[in-house]
Parts: sequence; C-alpha cells; structure tokens
Amino acid sequence: MKFGENCIPQVSIDCVVFGFHAHQLKVLLLRVRSMEYYALPGGFVGQEEALDEAAQRVLQERTGLTELYLEQFYTFGQRNRGEIEMQQKLAEVNQLSSAEWLQKRFISVGYYALVDFSLVKATPDELSDSCDWYDINQLPLLMMDHHQMIQKALDTLRIMLEYKPIAFNLLPENFTIAELQRVYETILGKELIRTNFQRKILSLEILERIEKKYTGGAHKAPYVYRFKSTKKPHES
Repeated sequence: MKFGENCIPQVSIDCVVFGFHAHQLKVLLLRVRSMEYYALPGGFVGQEEALDEAAQRVLQERTGLTELYLEQFYTFGQRNRGEIEMQQKLAEVNQLSSAEWLQKRFISVGYYALVDFSLVKATPDELSDSCDWYDINQLPLLMMDHHQMIQKALDTLRIMLEYKPIAFNLLPENFTIAELQRVYETILGKELIRTNFQRKILSLEILERIEKKYTGGAHKAPYVYRFKSTKKPHES
C-alpha cells in the first residue's frame, strides 16, 4: 500500500517487534529518512482492511515473516502525541503530497509481536533510511510517543508471561530449558530459580524432548526441546 493511499484518515498502526539475541531483548526500529529520529514499524489502515490485517501487512513488509505472534495491546490517543514541527519536516524531506493529512492528530493502535530474531529480514519503508535491531535498554532518540509505546508493550508482555507461554515465540524451533529461562529472566528483569522454572515449564506438557545438546561431557549435556505440535502456543 502506498503512503496515505485509500486509508482511513487519522488512524495508524504502530508495532513493537521484540526479538531475543545474545542474551538481550531487542526492538526493531526504523531510522527516519534524513532525520535524527527513530520510529517503530507502522503504517495506515486501508479502507477495506481490518486492524489486525493492517498490522500483519506492516509486519510482513518490515520483517519478511507471514506467521508470527501478534497482539493488540493499547490505543494511543493523547491530544498532544505529535510534534508539529517534526511532522512538517518529515513531510518536506519526503515531498509528501499528503502532508496536510499527516500533520493532523492521529490515533494509533499499538501491537506487539514476538519473533525469532534469526528469521527476520529487516526492511526499511519508503520514509526510512534503515531498519535494524536495538537493545531495549539502549534505545536511540525516538519520535513522538514511541518510547512510551515500547514501555507499555514491555509491561504488557511481562503480565502476559504469567498467563500464556508466549516467550517460546522468541526462540528457534529447538531450544534448551536454560535458553528459555534466559528469555524469561531478560524480559522480567530478574533471576529465576532453575529448578522451579523447569518444573513449571515441564508441567505445562507442551514440550517434546528430542535429544541432548552435546556441548561437553555426556553427563552435562542439556536436553533439547521443541513443541509437541508444529504450531506454537498462540496458534489455534
């Protein structure tokens, strides 16, 4: 979909894409063209699109993935969300014919996605110079209220971990319990007791033990697991 073409006026989608790499929780960000600001992957909603369809389209364009964990988590509608000067510069730099529309107040529907870092093919959009991963604890200068969006998405993710085993979506197909525990600890920002964590995860009965990961002596090699089904917990 071209910028602003056949879209619902003043409604946008913004997506917080979480990945996990090198023991760090990462967020996918776009470097706004010819500006010092960064932004979340986002876009507009077509007149014939559902909100979820728009979010899935945006994420497929930015990540190359067609199947991923996606949740709507909040609607951002504060009166002073945008900075007029920044929006004007964005329109001027990109020579947007829809500049007047862009400078109006927008309500943005927030989604967060959990992806396997290694599968993502990060691709910038037509208003960006680059698309890349950033450590959630070392974020660059973000436009508008995108820092607030990331924090709200992280808070929501932490709450959801108590109810759904969604952290699996950040890992490759095969993983160890220790690797899964590191994901949980990184998201929650605290250490977990290994025996308690393993007992809780295995009690869910959603994993299949497939082999040992031979990284040392046989007695020290951890077991490798995968889901019993080809579908991950969020899929029906």
